[in-house]
Amino acid sequence: MNLTASGVALRFLFALLLVLLSYNPSGYSYFHWVYNSFNHITPYIVIAGIVLIIGWGIYVKATLNSLGIIGIIVLAALFACLVWLFIYWGFLSVDNISAMAWVIEVLLAALLAVGMCWSHFTRRMSGQVDVDEIENN
Repeated sequence: MNLTASGVALRFLFALLLVLLSYNPSGYSYFHWVYNSFNHITPYIVIAGIVLIIGWGIYVKATLNSLGIIGIIVLAALFACLVWLFIYWGFLSVDNISAMAWVIEVLLAALLAVGMCWSHFTRRMSGQVDVDEIENN
């Protein structure tokens, strides 16, 4: 299966939706929904939570499998330096917590999207394929 620009964009879009639906500073997120309804949890809240957990599980597992811990740390360090650069240039202020949260959430979505796409990139560049380990019994 070939990876296209639209495939990368879709993976990023779904990662962004996952991150922003889980929490965002606007007040319209799963976190805020649970926080405001904590005394009266409904099946809708539980089902939405399970769907979010499934989404996070898929993205985190794929990211761990393709990038590994070291790759995630290196990419997170790169993104942290980008945030630092935005602060250095004056585009972002550490005093503006909301803007900082939005930038970090977009970069988290980018990290998850890279994790979903990385195996495709490495296969195309090197010819090597990532596979899950299978135990022989």
